[in-house]
Amino acid sequence: MQARTALLSVTDKSGIVELGRGLLELGFELIATGGTARVLRQAGLEVRPLEELTGFPEILDGRLKTLHPGVFGGLLARPGERDLAALAQHGIAPIELLACNLYRFEHAAARDASWQELLEQIDIGGPAMIRAAAKNCERVAVLVDPADYPHALAELRAHGQLRPESRRALARKAFARTAAYEATIATVLAARPETAAAALGAERAAGTETPFPERLTRTWSRACALRYGENPHQRAALYVEPLLAARAGGAGGCAGSTAAATPAPALALARPLQGKPLSYNNLLDAQAALALVRELAALMPEQAAACVIKHTNPCGAALGHGPAQALERALAGDPLSAFGGIVGLSQPLDPAAAELLRARFLELVLAPGCDPRAQAVLATKPELRVLLVALAPPPSPNPVAAEPPGAEADWELRPIEGGLLVQERDRQLLDERALRPVTARVPSPAELADLRFAWAVCKHVRSNAIVIARDAQVLGVGAGQMSRVDAVALAIRKAGPRARGAVLASDAFFPFPDAIELAASAGIRALIQPGGSRRDPEVIAAAEAAGLAMVLTGMRHFRH
Repeated sequence: MQARTALLSVTDKSGIVELGRGLLELGFELIATGGTARVLRQAGLEVRPLEELTGFPEILDGRLKTLHPGVFGGLLARPGERDLAALAQHGIAPIELLACNLYRFEHAAARDASWQELLEQIDIGGPAMIRAAAKNCERVAVLVDPADYPHALAELRAHGQLRPESRRALARKAFARTAAYEATIATVLAARPETAAAALGAERAAGTETPFPERLTRTWSRACALRYGENPHQRAALYVEPLLAARAGGAGGCAGSTAAATPAPALALARPLQGKPLSYNNLLDAQAALALVRELAALMPEQAAACVIKHTNPCGAALGHGPAQALERALAGDPLSAFGGIVGLSQPLDPAAAELLRARFLELVLAPGCDPRAQAVLATKPELRVLLVALAPPPSPNPVAAEPPGAEADWELRPIEGGLLVQERDRQLLDERALRPVTARVPSPAELADLRFAWAVCKHVRSNAIVIARDAQVLGVGAGQMSRVDAVALAIRKAGPRARGAVLASDAFFPFPDAIELAASAGIRALIQPGGSRRDPEVIAAAEAAGLAMVLTGMRHFRH
């Protein structure tokens, strides 16, 4: 009786000895490629080298070793007599199980390998064998993940072979792996200067220049399932960019890819320093907090920035001399709405800031670091989630030394039914040279500083967005209203008497002068807005009549 055959060819040798030993005990003959065969022999296992099966040695420095009828005939032959007879005619043994994982292209890309090294890390035979075995899953079991080895052995011991449903599940996983592998290669090579410049030149010559490729190929790896989504009846999960995770040295996400006390390079790779598990809504709000404190830190790097986020909108934000003062001022912007909020800080947590956090009910605090003394204070509030994330945006997962604006790492992706919307991120900062005063009264230096601050915050508020601020502190926010005058009214109500002498920012133009008149009646002294309405002259005239200063940016910041 002919022995059952298993072919083992793995780059990741984890668990391969245990798999090989279990297969031998079950009566399998092991065939293995060079490095895998050496590991098995060193463990004392009997293994037949692939060259004996193919009758042909590895050539081209290992580039060619498995592409042979002796391999692919054994993998692709169907269970019927016709295919088995063809194998017998050519002296080819059917292969019942394939364990194969691929060259480490992702790791090479993550460490900015050279163009030539990247090419050498593109596996050819591995994906071909995996796809052949997966295609023939009615007879062949394919294992691409060492985590599946124990389950496969247990089922072989219990049933003599893997059940059809198990082989189909493994095949599905195998095709997902090869698809992700090819997508990663396409994404990385597209961003490399060796190919990007040529592609851009061809598009320019054809008059079709765009940063968006004809086919968008991206892949993510599941880090963990979340307790639920926005609501308890919705299931949810967190996925991470594999190359970014590889750069950070782990799979990332909820299981933790970095030491908890070390700031993660990106939000998806962070795990709580303390507190309950992260929820879907926590992560959405944490992303909003991270984006805003990054912007404020870029605006005034010599000061600390703090924000309080509720439902992805800032209800408070401020600058201060140190994180405690900034946090205190941010919380005071709208103390009622701050209850149960998400806090973001641009500087590491210190004991004074930790004491402020301990005194309030908050869901999560995000900062680029945490003083050990502050950590001891926060430990007395064990349910508060604490996330440490580096303030600098993470490097592109694509190994490009200087990524131009509009490159793929700078994109936002949002699904719609049957499709995907892709746009560049709104990273545009205020260009003060483009500011255009349009009223007789120009802002004072203090008002101009507050207008810059309010404009930076307004960019992170859902449209229609209005922000009232003074002395680098948000006093009132009107977010997500269907009319701009209602957003102004809401922001004024939130600010209350503090609106007198403050400034106001609007993310888009004022379509009518009514909002200006309302702002003036509340005591607003200066406004910043993009301009561009057909009624700009009427709006400016209303500001003039009220003695307000108004400047136009020529730039809109809608956030839908």
